[in-house]
Amino acid sequence: MIRVALAGNPNCGKTTLFNALTGATAHVGNWPGVTVDKREGVCKKGSEPFVVVDLPGIYSLSPYTPEEVIARNFILDNKPDCVIDIVDSTNLERNLYLTTQLMEMDVPIVVALNMADELEKNGDKIDVKLLEERLDMPVVSVSAVTGKGIKELIDRTIAAAKRKRQGVSVLGSTMLAPAIEEAAVRMRDDGVSSPLFHAIKLTEGDSLESENHKKTAAFVNNYTRGMKDATFGNDWEAFFANARYDYITANYSPALTRKSGEGKRLKMSEKIDRVLTNKWAGIPLFVVILFVIFHLTFSENLLFLAPALGAGGDWTMFEGTPFEGLFGSSAGISSPGVILQKFIEGITGAISGGIGEGMAAAGAADWAQGFVVDGVLGGLFAVIGFLPQILVLFLFFSLLEDSGYMARVAFILDRLLRKLGLSGRALMPMIMGFGCSVPAMINTRTLADEKERTATVRVIPFFSCGAKLPILGGCAGALVTASGFGNADVITMLMYLLGMCVALVSVILMRSTTMRGELSPFIMELPNYRRPGFRSTMLHLWDKAKHFIKKAFTIILASTIIIWFFSHFTWDWGFVSDEDMGSSILASLGKLVQPLFTPVGFGAQLGAVGWVFAVAAITGLIAKENVIATFGTLAAAVVAGFDLEAAGEDGIAAIDALMGVTGISGAGLIAFIAFNMLTIPCFAAVATARGELTKKSFRWTLLFWLGSSYLVSSMIYTIGEFIWPVAVWAAAWAIAVAVIVIINKRLKAKEEQKKIKTA
Repeated sequence: MIRVALAGNPNCGKTTLFNALTGATAHVGNWPGVTVDKREGVCKKGSEPFVVVDLPGIYSLSPYTPEEVIARNFILDNKPDCVIDIVDSTNLERNLYLTTQLMEMDVPIVVALNMADELEKNGDKIDVKLLEERLDMPVVSVSAVTGKGIKELIDRTIAAAKRKRQGVSVLGSTMLAPAIEEAAVRMRDDGVSSPLFHAIKLTEGDSLESENHKKTAAFVNNYTRGMKDATFGNDWEAFFANARYDYITANYSPALTRKSGEGKRLKMSEKIDRVLTNKWAGIPLFVVILFVIFHLTFSENLLFLAPALGAGGDWTMFEGTPFEGLFGSSAGISSPGVILQKFIEGITGAISGGIGEGMAAAGAADWAQGFVVDGVLGGLFAVIGFLPQILVLFLFFSLLEDSGYMARVAFILDRLLRKLGLSGRALMPMIMGFGCSVPAMINTRTLADEKERTATVRVIPFFSCGAKLPILGGCAGALVTASGFGNADVITMLMYLLGMCVALVSVILMRSTTMRGELSPFIMELPNYRRPGFRSTMLHLWDKAKHFIKKAFTIILASTIIIWFFSHFTWDWGFVSDEDMGSSILASLGKLVQPLFTPVGFGAQLGAVGWVFAVAAITGLIAKENVIATFGTLAAAVVAGFDLEAAGEDGIAAIDALMGVTGISGAGLIAFIAFNMLTIPCFAAVATARGELTKKSFRWTLLFWLGSSYLVSSMIYTIGEFIWPVAVWAAAWAIAVAVIVIINKRLKAKEEQKKIKTA
């Protein structure tokens, strides 16, 4: 089968085009030997199917980042039948820089001028035929969002893959042409494929090529030594970059016609950026946008209309059915996220109730009914009930990402926090943590400084991923239900902001103490604002849902079964009923560790049944969704009269019931949320961190997660419960900061003295 690789700059629409070509056939793995995502799929829309490999987004084929090495090695070693070079039409000259490097390889290439719809909207035009003639390779104008040109791209890709192509260079008219040609001849004589590409990289001083072809490298170095000193000195690579851009400007740019007067008018993206990236308004607007997202996802009082609706504002409908209160209640109108959550809970409640009635009618034993309904289904459905809100939240974040706004968030945060010792490059993996900690940790490989990488890996779990959302949503909803005031959406957003603040403070402290180092430079391209594609967004949501459901029916299902088993058997394997669960294996283990959580609000002060919170926190180390699953399983067992079926497998109802029987305070429950947000993440994230860090750093990282979660949740509980510890905590932090400042001054003075002696 034909094998096609997708190459292009970041933000060129490569992922959207990949989805447009492959649809639901895509799957994700890792590149051999490295933990960088590898996406493959099959395109079945042409005259014959072909495999599509999505290479990481890169700006060049020089070995500066793991992504560039992966893309380059795949094309050179795996020899795809064709490469689709995706070019952002709205930034033609810059994107063609990568094209000039791909051209040097002996591989068929089809240039896809993506974002044709945006180019047209800007009033600009590209003469495709002229550009195709000058590039001497197929060029197709496409829009991955609208589907324009996709059929032609597929047809021309299949045709190009069946023809051989020899590499050509735009550097043929430079003074280095003789050296490149001689090096290419030597490469060709040695049987090296794509000899021209290797020759040019050798001439550039490419470290990988110099290592792999030492004899030819020595020849090239002797040939170019005088030129380096006479031209750019140590900045030898700038010569090649300028030569490529000069050629692009002279030969390819004439194909682009910009709308007259464009330079006098600000583009729409620039006008929006004047507001969204404003140094005063940028961060407050980001907080407002976050609030709107959380309000539409979690609020049961949409737009705070309950007071305006007055006594006639009871939106309760479908009384007596599993969908009672679907669209709201006397508390107000439900947000879209809450409506979807209640709808799913109605379905799961009906399923659980039907199975329970069927087992009772069939004469099943009480323990069997408890195992299936309260144990397996109770825990499983309590987690699945939060799937709609996870998808709604992920939808909003996907829209922000695809529109180009999240890149602006990184920009405005970098501008503010670089003064505090943070690198803007490190902020990108942190923001990715909102989706999942695993790829976010993997993305830290783009950071050059080892200390900066370690610090970033440690704080990524503080940016709460979707797996922690059931904990936040469930506990926040139960807190509002129990207290009768407040808003779950506000509480959830504040907890997200708490995680971000803890992450930033932690990095500042680490970079000021044990992980001092110079900040790496941060150059980031701000893409134009774009309208997210419906198909691409839906595919992202489907991938998220598929991953969540798979996890629910594997790890979480196994965990709920184990939890039920240990909560209904004693150490001598005797079965115990719900009323006698205090003598079970789980209860004894929970009571053993329960005192450890006393300073954080859910320990010994909760009494005989308080061990359920300790057990839930520990099971969350396997998968964060297990916390709510544990509550759903144990609520029916330890809370007298609690009917999980009647509650509709509602995780909020289970937590509310446990709050009543344990007496946990509001401060204690918020501390419980904070502890689970900040402590050791799920096994998958832990395994990823182990692969990214050294053994020593990894061990300290585990202690860092435990210490941070314990410290922050202790502060929340003690201050929220007693108020007066504010002075104690403030004094402790003031002393710590003072010590750090004094030590840093002494270290700086020693460094200055060392420099003077060296000079």
